[in-house]
Amino acid sequence: MLILLPPSERKAAGADGPPLDLAGLSLPELNPVRERVLGALGEACLRDDAREVLGLPEGQTEEALARNRALMRAPTVPVSELYTGVLYEYLVLSDLDPVAAADQIIVFSGLWGALRLTDRIPPYRLAMGVTLPTEGGLAALWRPALKRALRPEGRLVVDMRSGPYMSAWKAPASSVRVRVFRERILGGVPKRTVVSHMAKATRGKVAHDLLQAGASPRTPEELHKAVADLGHTVELNGGDLDVILHA
Repeated sequence: MLILLPPSERKAAGADGPPLDLAGLSLPELNPVRERVLGALGEACLRDDAREVLGLPEGQTEEALARNRALMRAPTVPVSELYTGVLYEYLVLSDLDPVAAADQIIVFSGLWGALRLTDRIPPYRLAMGVTLPTEGGLAALWRPALKRALRPEGRLVVDMRSGPYMSAWKAPASSVRVRVFRERILGGVPKRTVVSHMAKATRGKVAHDLLQAGASPRTPEELHKAVADLGHTVELNGGDLDVILHA
Protein backbone atom coordinates (compact mmCIF):
# COMPACT_ATOMS: atom_id res chain seq x y z
CA MET A 1 0.00 0.00 0.00
CA LEU A 2 1.19 3.50 -0.85
CA ILE A 3 -0.73 6.46 0.62
CA LEU A 4 -0.51 9.76 -1.26
CA LEU A 5 -1.09 12.94 0.76
CA PRO A 6 -1.24 16.65 0.01
CA PRO A 7 0.85 19.06 2.10
CA SER A 8 -0.77 21.57 4.42
CA GLU A 9 -0.52 25.34 4.37
CA ARG A 10 0.01 25.32 8.12
CA LYS A 11 3.55 24.34 9.01
CA ALA A 12 5.69 24.05 12.12
CA ALA A 13 7.68 27.14 13.03
CA GLY A 14 10.43 25.61 15.16
CA ALA A 15 12.83 24.13 12.60
CA ASP A 16 16.32 23.71 14.04
CA GLY A 17 18.08 21.26 11.72
CA PRO A 18 20.92 21.87 9.26
CA PRO A 19 20.34 23.89 6.09
CA LEU A 20 18.78 22.26 3.04
CA ASP A 21 20.77 19.48 1.39
CA LEU A 22 19.02 19.10 -1.94
CA ALA A 23 21.16 16.11 -2.90
CA GLY A 24 20.05 14.33 0.26
CA LEU A 25 16.33 14.39 -0.54
CA SER A 26 14.54 11.24 -1.62
CA LEU A 27 13.48 10.84 -5.26
CA PRO A 28 16.66 12.54 -6.55
CA GLU A 29 15.30 12.35 -10.10
CA LEU A 30 13.19 15.36 -9.14
CA ASN A 31 16.16 17.57 -8.22
CA PRO A 32 16.54 19.33 -11.61
CA VAL A 33 12.92 20.52 -11.38
CA ARG A 34 13.32 21.31 -7.67
CA GLU A 35 16.22 23.61 -8.58
CA ARG A 36 14.14 25.32 -11.28
CA VAL A 37 11.22 25.88 -8.92
CA LEU A 38 13.49 27.18 -6.14
CA GLY A 39 14.99 29.71 -8.55
CA ALA A 40 11.63 30.77 -9.99
CA LEU A 41 10.14 31.11 -6.51
CA GLY A 42 13.04 33.29 -5.39
CA GLU A 43 12.45 35.59 -8.36
CA ALA A 44 8.71 35.69 -7.74
CA CYS A 45 9.25 36.72 -4.11
CA LEU A 46 11.11 39.85 -5.28
CA ARG A 47 8.23 41.09 -7.41
CA ASP A 48 5.94 43.91 -6.32
CA ASP A 49 2.97 41.63 -6.99
CA ALA A 50 4.44 38.63 -5.14
CA ARG A 51 1.37 38.25 -2.95
CA GLU A 52 -0.94 37.99 -5.95
CA VAL A 53 1.40 35.69 -7.89
CA LEU A 54 1.72 33.26 -4.97
CA GLY A 55 -1.91 33.56 -3.85
CA LEU A 56 -0.97 34.54 -0.30
CA PRO A 57 -3.52 35.77 2.26
CA GLU A 58 -2.86 39.41 3.12
CA GLY A 59 -2.17 38.80 6.80
CA GLN A 60 0.37 36.05 6.07
CA THR A 61 2.26 37.60 3.19
CA GLU A 62 5.32 38.96 4.97
CA GLU A 63 6.00 35.76 6.91
CA ALA A 64 5.54 33.60 3.81
CA LEU A 65 7.81 35.75 1.66
CA ALA A 66 10.48 35.86 4.37
CA ARG A 67 10.45 32.06 4.59
CA ASN A 68 10.64 31.65 0.84
CA ARG A 69 13.54 34.09 0.50
CA ALA A 70 15.58 32.20 3.11
CA LEU A 71 15.05 28.64 1.85
CA MET A 72 18.69 27.87 1.06
CA ARG A 73 20.01 28.96 4.46
CA ALA A 74 17.05 28.32 6.77
CA PRO A 75 17.06 25.44 9.28
CA THR A 76 15.21 22.30 8.21
CA VAL A 77 12.79 19.89 9.85
CA PRO A 78 11.70 16.36 8.87
CA VAL A 79 8.60 16.24 6.71
CA SER A 80 7.03 14.10 9.45
CA GLU A 81 7.13 17.14 11.75
CA LEU A 82 6.66 19.98 9.26
CA TYR A 83 3.00 19.79 8.23
CA THR A 84 0.53 20.63 10.99
CA GLY A 85 -2.79 21.11 9.17
CA VAL A 86 -6.02 19.28 9.95
CA LEU A 87 -5.19 16.12 7.98
CA TYR A 88 -1.88 15.79 9.84
CA GLU A 89 -3.50 16.42 13.22
CA TYR A 90 -5.66 13.33 12.65
CA LEU A 91 -2.86 11.34 11.03
CA VAL A 92 -0.96 11.52 14.37
CA LEU A 93 2.35 10.34 12.96
CA SER A 94 3.84 10.20 16.45
CA ASP A 95 1.55 7.20 17.14
CA LEU A 96 2.81 5.19 14.18
CA ASP A 97 5.80 3.00 13.43
CA PRO A 98 8.12 5.56 11.77
CA VAL A 99 9.73 3.02 9.44
CA ALA A 100 6.40 1.70 8.16
CA ALA A 101 4.95 5.21 7.79
CA ALA A 102 8.01 6.43 5.87
CA ASP A 103 7.73 3.46 3.54
CA GLN A 104 4.02 3.85 2.87
CA ILE A 105 3.45 7.63 2.69
CA ILE A 106 4.41 10.09 -0.04
CA VAL A 107 3.61 13.80 0.45
CA PHE A 108 3.17 15.93 -2.67
CA SER A 109 4.42 19.53 -2.76
CA GLY A 110 4.37 22.48 -5.12
CA LEU A 111 8.01 23.25 -4.29
CA TRP A 112 9.54 19.78 -3.89
CA GLY A 113 7.32 17.64 -6.14
CA ALA A 114 7.06 14.65 -3.81
CA LEU A 115 8.69 13.82 -0.48
CA ARG A 116 9.19 11.04 2.02
CA LEU A 117 8.54 11.64 5.71
CA THR A 118 12.25 11.40 6.47
CA ASP A 119 13.24 14.22 4.11
CA ARG A 120 14.44 17.39 5.82
CA ILE A 121 13.21 20.69 4.33
CA PRO A 122 12.72 24.26 5.57
CA PRO A 123 9.24 25.72 6.09
CA TYR A 124 7.97 27.31 2.87
CA ARG A 125 4.80 28.53 1.16
CA LEU A 126 4.04 27.44 -2.40
CA ALA A 127 0.85 25.70 -3.47
CA MET A 128 0.67 23.40 -6.49
CA GLY A 129 -2.00 25.61 -8.04
CA VAL A 130 0.41 28.57 -8.42
CA THR A 131 1.69 29.76 -11.80
CA LEU A 132 5.25 31.10 -11.50
CA PRO A 133 5.98 33.82 -14.09
CA THR A 134 9.21 32.24 -15.38
CA GLU A 135 8.11 28.59 -15.29
CA GLY A 136 4.34 28.49 -15.73
CA GLY A 137 1.87 26.31 -13.86
CA LEU A 138 3.50 24.07 -11.28
CA ALA A 139 1.31 21.00 -11.87
CA ALA A 140 2.26 20.95 -15.56
CA LEU A 141 5.91 21.61 -14.74
CA TRP A 142 6.07 18.70 -12.30
CA ARG A 143 4.09 16.23 -14.38
CA PRO A 144 6.88 14.76 -16.60
CA ALA A 145 9.39 14.46 -13.75
CA LEU A 146 6.89 12.87 -11.37
CA LYS A 147 5.82 10.41 -14.05
CA ARG A 148 9.44 9.25 -14.38
CA ALA A 149 10.22 9.23 -10.64
CA LEU A 150 7.14 7.58 -9.13
CA ARG A 151 6.66 3.89 -9.79
CA PRO A 152 4.30 2.18 -7.34
CA GLU A 153 5.76 -1.24 -8.32
CA GLY A 154 2.56 -3.20 -7.90
CA ARG A 155 1.51 -1.58 -4.61
CA LEU A 156 -2.07 -0.42 -4.16
CA VAL A 157 -2.12 3.38 -4.35
CA VAL A 158 -4.50 5.05 -1.89
CA ASP A 159 -4.95 8.60 -3.14
CA MET A 160 -5.88 11.20 -0.53
CA ARG A 161 -4.61 14.23 -2.45
CA SER A 162 -6.60 17.33 -3.34
CA GLY A 163 -7.25 18.36 -6.95
CA PRO A 164 -4.12 20.36 -7.90
CA TYR A 165 -1.81 17.68 -6.48
CA MET A 166 -3.73 14.93 -8.25
CA SER A 167 -3.24 16.74 -11.54
CA ALA A 168 0.55 16.78 -11.08
CA TRP A 169 0.76 12.98 -11.11
CA LYS A 170 -1.93 10.69 -12.45
CA ALA A 171 -2.27 7.66 -10.20
CA PRO A 172 -2.50 4.21 -11.86
CA ALA A 173 -5.89 2.97 -13.00
CA SER A 174 -5.85 0.41 -10.19
CA SER A 175 -5.52 3.11 -7.50
CA VAL A 176 -8.28 4.12 -5.09
CA ARG A 177 -9.29 7.72 -4.46
CA VAL A 178 -10.64 8.43 -0.99
CA ARG A 179 -13.68 10.72 -0.93
CA VAL A 180 -15.68 11.91 2.09
CA PHE A 181 -19.40 12.68 2.23
CA ARG A 182 -21.76 13.74 5.00
CA GLU A 183 -25.13 12.01 4.90
CA ARG A 184 -28.29 13.58 6.29
CA ILE A 185 -31.87 12.38 6.13
CA LEU A 186 -34.06 15.13 4.68
CA GLY A 187 -37.75 14.41 4.31
CA GLY A 188 -37.05 10.74 4.77
CA VAL A 189 -34.54 10.71 1.90
CA PRO A 190 -30.76 10.37 2.46
CA LYS A 191 -28.80 13.29 1.00
CA ARG A 192 -25.03 13.39 0.69
CA THR A 193 -22.84 16.46 0.50
CA VAL A 194 -19.11 16.99 0.14
CA VAL A 195 -17.43 18.34 3.25
CA SER A 196 -14.10 20.20 3.33
CA HIS A 197 -12.72 20.52 6.87
CA MET A 198 -14.04 17.13 7.95
CA ALA A 199 -12.81 15.55 4.72
CA LYS A 200 -9.24 16.41 5.68
CA ALA A 201 -9.76 15.11 9.21
CA THR A 202 -11.38 11.91 7.96
CA ARG A 203 -8.64 11.18 5.43
CA GLY A 204 -6.05 11.67 8.14
CA LYS A 205 -7.93 9.35 10.50
CA VAL A 206 -8.38 6.65 7.85
CA ALA A 207 -4.68 6.78 6.95
CA HIS A 208 -3.73 6.63 10.65
CA ASP A 209 -6.01 3.66 11.31
CA LEU A 210 -4.72 1.69 8.31
CA LEU A 211 -1.09 2.25 9.25
CA GLN A 212 -1.60 1.60 12.94
CA ALA A 213 -3.37 -1.68 12.14
CA GLY A 214 -0.56 -2.76 9.84
CA ALA A 215 -3.03 -3.20 6.98
CA SER A 216 -1.57 -4.24 3.64
CA PRO A 217 -4.44 -4.31 1.13
CA ARG A 218 -3.46 -5.29 -2.40
CA THR A 219 -6.78 -4.59 -4.14
CA PRO A 220 -9.57 -2.00 -3.82
CA GLU A 221 -11.82 -4.69 -2.38
CA GLU A 222 -9.26 -5.55 0.31
CA LEU A 223 -8.91 -1.84 1.13
CA HIS A 224 -12.68 -1.50 1.46
CA LYS A 225 -12.81 -4.43 3.87
CA ALA A 226 -9.84 -3.15 5.90
CA VAL A 227 -11.33 0.34 6.35
CA ALA A 228 -14.78 -1.06 7.20
CA ASP A 229 -13.25 -3.45 9.73
CA LEU A 230 -11.62 -0.43 11.39
CA GLY A 231 -15.05 1.02 12.12
CA HIS A 232 -15.59 3.42 9.22
CA THR A 233 -18.73 3.48 7.06
CA VAL A 234 -17.46 3.05 3.51
CA GLU A 235 -18.62 2.19 0.02
CA LEU A 236 -16.49 1.15 -2.93
CA ASN A 237 -17.75 2.89 -6.07
CA GLY A 238 -15.51 2.00 -8.98
CA GLY A 239 -12.13 3.57 -8.25
CA ASP A 240 -13.47 5.61 -5.32
CA LEU A 241 -13.62 4.63 -1.68
CA ASP A 242 -16.38 6.80 -0.23
CA VAL A 243 -16.29 7.39 3.51
CA ILE A 244 -19.72 8.32 4.83
CA LEU A 245 -20.13 10.57 7.86
CA HIS A 246 -23.57 10.57 9.46
CA ALA A 247 -25.03 13.81 10.82
